[in-house]
Amino acid sequence: MEDTKPGKEAGTSLKRPLHTWEVTAISIGFMGPVMAMALNGIGVAGLVGKAVPFTFLVSFIGTLFVAYGFIRLLRKITHAGSVYALAGITLGPRAGFFGGFALLGTYIFFAACILGACAVFFEAMLSEIGITMAPGMWMIVALVVGVIALALNLRESATVARTLLGIGFVGIAAMIILSIVIIARVGTGHAPVSTGIDLSVLTPGDNALSGIMTASVFGFLSWAGFESGSSMSEETAEPKRIIPRSLLMAVIIGGIVYVFVMFAQTIGFGTDAAGVEAFATAASTLTSLSATYIGTWFAVLISVVAFFVAFGAFLSSSAAASRLLFALARDGFGPSALARQHPVSKVPTTSVTTVIVLTTLMTLGLGVFGATSVDAYYWYATLGTLCMVVAYGMTSVGVIRHTFRANSGIPKWEIIIPALGLVYLVFVYVIQVTGQEAPYTYFPWAVGLWCLIGLIIVISRPALAQRIGSRLTAEDID
Repeated sequence: MEDTKPGKEAGTSLKRPLHTWEVTAISIGFMGPVMAMALNGIGVAGLVGKAVPFTFLVSFIGTLFVAYGFIRLLRKITHAGSVYALAGITLGPRAGFFGGFALLGTYIFFAACILGACAVFFEAMLSEIGITMAPGMWMIVALVVGVIALALNLRESATVARTLLGIGFVGIAAMIILSIVIIARVGTGHAPVSTGIDLSVLTPGDNALSGIMTASVFGFLSWAGFESGSSMSEETAEPKRIIPRSLLMAVIIGGIVYVFVMFAQTIGFGTDAAGVEAFATAASTLTSLSATYIGTWFAVLISVVAFFVAFGAFLSSSAAASRLLFALARDGFGPSALARQHPVSKVPTTSVTTVIVLTTLMTLGLGVFGATSVDAYYWYATLGTLCMVVAYGMTSVGVIRHTFRANSGIPKWEIIIPALGLVYLVFVYVIQVTGQEAPYTYFPWAVGLWCLIGLIIVISRPALAQRIGSRLTAEDID
């Protein structure tokens, strides 16, 4: 009898299967390094002062604990559903659907958030050359980005991955060049600050552990979506080898770049009180430092790169969301049309179209009611983060349970790693839901409702759970 497992079927029929760097590009593209480095350090500086690089190092370690569960399980499971499959095979079909539904919310909310970010950086790009957009015009930018992204994502996945690889390389290269220039000028005394290369930024300084851990949540968000490359498992050559390696590479590359760039930014602003204040109040740290250390032309270049990196992140997030929606539909959730694939490229065209149209309308919907592009970015980012913590937590619980199985092949002592990851995720969730002001106080309720809907669906439809179970138990987990 012919083997028709999803992973093997996809792996043998694709014309141009994805490889390590292409899958890594999907994950890094979702993470959006330039967006993260331009915005995420600002909140950290406001909490821990000059200890921003050390805090990002702590976030890096926390992310590695969380990533462990994905890397361990993806060595054994090939499936487009990511958390849907990882939790489903280790915890059961109902848990799998619940985790997958939470992850679907993550990807959809993040895609809408990133579409808002595209408009934010486009406005910033025009601002650098002296052009101010009229209020509400940002919605046109979001609409155009959505249309172009749809055209690209309907092509075979290798095209999208290579586009992301190119965009990501340019963005990271620009940040590293800026960082090297900052370090060189500060180190040689040719900088507008006099605090020099202060290596104490790599220590917690006077900050309490609780303060560092709280600030690390902002850093952790810089790795959001690191697992998105796993949604391309069925379009990847040798997925059980390439996918885990690619996810680990995405986390490590992100960690090295983030800590290095944050070190340069911190000493670039200066480590005295005035420098910390400038860091914590900057609108975009990369743009500010580019103008100061290289020139206005480089600030314009950085803003242009930031826009295209945001565009690449939208490509990646919408691609990941469409693959997960396809996986759910293939197992009986939603219209069967969502499970259709192009006969040659294997791209789930209906799911791709649905995701991009939906997220574009979500973003434009806020604009119609008077929200700004910044509002769209932060509001949907918060919703996506809360869903993400639930989804990541399901994977951590799944790998803990799998470790205790007799045939898991995982040493029992390793359970401490996903356990620490789970503790960190709970901490992230608590920080996100406490001490907030409206409208952020409403977001935990919205995410709770989303997850509750997923739970009700799978409990009230036993036939769906049975189909999911049949499909998932056909997977290899050795």
